[in-house]
Amino acid sequence: MKLLSMFGLIMKDMWSFSLLRDVFREFVGTTLFLFTSLSSVVLWPHFGPQSWDTITADPLVTMESLHECTPDPLHVSLAFGASVALTCVCLGGVHLNPALTLALVAGLRVSPWRAALYVGAQLLGALTACSLLLGIAPAPLRSNLGINELASGVHLYQAFSVEMAVTFQLVLSVLTVTHPKSAFLSLAPAVLGLSVTLGHLIAIGFTGCGMNPARSFGPAVLTLNFENHWVYWAGPCVGAVLAWLLYDLLLYPRWTSLSDWLMEFRQVFLTAPSKQPRSPESNTEI
Repeated sequence: MKLLSMFGLIMKDMWSFSLLRDVFREFVGTTLFLFTSLSSVVLWPHFGPQSWDTITADPLVTMESLHECTPDPLHVSLAFGASVALTCVCLGGVHLNPALTLALVAGLRVSPWRAALYVGAQLLGALTACSLLLGIAPAPLRSNLGINELASGVHLYQAFSVEMAVTFQLVLSVLTVTHPKSAFLSLAPAVLGLSVTLGHLIAIGFTGCGMNPARSFGPAVLTLNFENHWVYWAGPCVGAVLAWLLYDLLLYPRWTSLSDWLMEFRQVFLTAPSKQPRSPESNTEI
C-alpha cells in the first residue's frame, strides 16, 4: 500500500504543470546555450572574393583554407561563458548540464524522477542546437560542429582528470553562489559565466573542453563520431559528485552518516510533491 501511495505521489508530481514548465525551460535553455556557444567553435575562414559555391567545387582549396584556420581559445571561452550567463538571466534556475543535475540529485536538491526528465530535455536540446547549426553552416564546415577531441599527445587518464577538474570547479561554484545565504546570489549568472570561461581556458588545449555531457553529446551524434566519448561523460560526472561531497559533507556538513542521508531522502522525496526541491536555489539552510 505504501508503494502504491509513493508511486501515486511521483506520478502526480511528474504530470504537474510546474514540472512540464521546468522541463521545457531545460530544453529551451540548453538549445539556446549550445547553439550560441557552438557557433563560436565552427570555423569561418576568410576566402576573399571566393564564394562558398566555388569553394565547395574545389575541395583542395577548402581543405587547405580550413587547415590554416583554428578557433581562438579566448574567443570560444568568452562565447561559452557569456552564453551560459545570459541563458541563466533569461530563464532563471536552469541546469543545462547533466553532470550538474546529477550533483543536485545527490544533494537532495532535485528529485530523481525530475532529474531524469531534465537530462532528457538537455540532451534533446543539444541535438536541436546542433541540428540548427548543421542547417545554417556551409557544407565544408558540417563535418565538425565543435565536436570534442583529445589533443595530440593527451592520454585518456589526463583527459579524464582535466574534465573532472573543470567540472568540479563549476559545480562547486553553482552550489556556493545559489545558496540562499550566499553574498553572491544576485550575481550568480555572472559568477557561473566566469566559471565556464575559466574551465574552457584551462581545458580547451587538452580536450576541447566538454565540462557538460550534453555539449559533447550533440556534436558526437550529428557527426557520428564517438571516439573517446566516454571521457566527456565520466569526467564531468565524477567531478560533479566530488564537488557535492566536498560542499555538503566537508565545507557545510548536512549529514553525519549514510543513514542520515537516507532519512532525509525519504522525508524530502516521499512526501507531498509540493514540498520537493526543484532547483539549485532549494539548498538546505546551514
